[in-house]
Amino acid sequence: MQKTIITVVGKDAVGIIAKVCTYLASNQINILDISQTIVSGYFNMMMIADTSASNKTTEEVRHELHQIGKEIGVDIHVQHEGIFEMMHRI
Repeated sequence: MQKTIITVVGKDAVGIIAKVCTYLASNQINILDISQTIVSGYFNMMMIADTSASNKTTEEVRHELHQIGKEIGVDIHVQHEGIFEMMHRI
């Protein structure tokens, strides 16, 4: 299993989750865990996804999700689980 952390942040709008999840499903990326919240009109979502069945590299997924984020007005970041953990250690 190749776990990847995906974060989405921006002004809330209709279709953010649908757009991101449609991309993931069409690229054989399985969502293992998801958390989302809206605070004062700002959308925040964090996903843990398994990218091992996808034909795309992490860099391709990162670039394509970044482009989707630009289209819908949110910031989307993609990181390997190991990098995410190293960055968030004390």
